[in-house]
Amino acid sequence: LLTNVDHSPEHFSMDPAEQFAVIKKIRQKKWTLLGNLHSHPASPSRPSEEDKRLAFDPSLRYLILSLMKEEPVVKCFHIHGTEVEEESITLREE
Repeated sequence: LLTNVDHSPEHFSMDPAEQFAVIKKIRQKKWTLLGNLHSHPASPSRPSEEDKRLAFDPSLRYLILSLMKEEPVVKCFHIHGTEVEEESITLREE
């Protein structure tokens, strides 16, 4: 998990050094980055305008966890520019 340097429930910014260290580890271990997950503590599970603006890689998937209601909701999106497509996901316990 990356630290929110904004210390805010409404906005998230990553520490560039921490982000670089994670990318470096992914490359060293020859893992494949599939996407990212973030939460919306007080809004629905859908990309905000800021989420769309910051979606830098159209090959990634963006999982958004809404904590707005008692029951959490997670959804997956493919974001390419201003185009947003919801994709199905299957969550399972192991």
